[in-house]
Amino acid sequence: MLKRLILTLFCCWSVFAASAAADDGLMIFAGSASQPVLEEAVGIFEAKTGIPVALHLGGSGAMLSQARLTGQGDLYIPGSPDYMAKARDLGLIEGDVVRLAYLVPAIIVARGNPAGIKGLEDLARPGLRVGLADPDGVCVGLYAVEILEVNDLAARVRPNLLGMVESCAKTAAMIPLNQVDAVLGWREFAAWKPGLLQAVLLDPARIPRLAYIPGARLRHAANPQAAQSFLDFLASAEGRAVFHKWGYFTTEEAARELAPESRIGGSYPLPEGWR
Repeated sequence: MLKRLILTLFCCWSVFAASAAADDGLMIFAGSASQPVLEEAVGIFEAKTGIPVALHLGGSGAMLSQARLTGQGDLYIPGSPDYMAKARDLGLIEGDVVRLAYLVPAIIVARGNPAGIKGLEDLARPGLRVGLADPDGVCVGLYAVEILEVNDLAARVRPNLLGMVESCAKTAAMIPLNQVDAVLGWREFAAWKPGLLQAVLLDPARIPRLAYIPGARLRHAANPQAAQSFLDFLASAEGRAVFHKWGYFTTEEAARELAPESRIGGSYPLPEGWR
């Protein structure tokens, strides 16, 4: 908890330091579940409009804390709707929330699947190294814990956990860095580095929830018109093409092909033993 507080305060200082350069532009706080898409989309948007964009990426919880503590930022784009609900409850959101893309839980392994992982039960295999995102601040970590708990695998998998990291980007990076053999993350991670990663799809009956990436204007936005323009761009055919390029589903129907009975969004209270 202390480490997370120190990291948040450091990031908040960085935001203040960068805010002067972004006075006439756009500041976005986003979960790194959509990192490659947003990085590319920002480049396209800046070239089309001339509006500079400061993109801050990290765990959805850390990004929410930055927006709240600094009073900075024009847009919030977390990795799941439960964090958008928290932002709404804190009075930070203004206007409509736009669904931009859908996320499907999966096991991410190295290309070629050297450990021969076929499903959730394999994560409990003795000696297998498993990684997760921190479920107390990163959306994909919370979804992973829910999957393990609902499927009665938490007690068997926890001895194999070698770390719980602070963002989706760090979670996906655990495989190429050879820190773990598998992570329980988003299927979409595999498209970030297709030469290094691949996704092992889960049995649809074992996926309690799917997520979607929402976006909305922050109530204290300094540039609400530019914020809405960028949000409209992401939701346009051109913006959705960028999501498609990076392997994301942009319709519920497409996501449900992999999990037809799963709930969309909603919340899950993190069990006390995982904090």
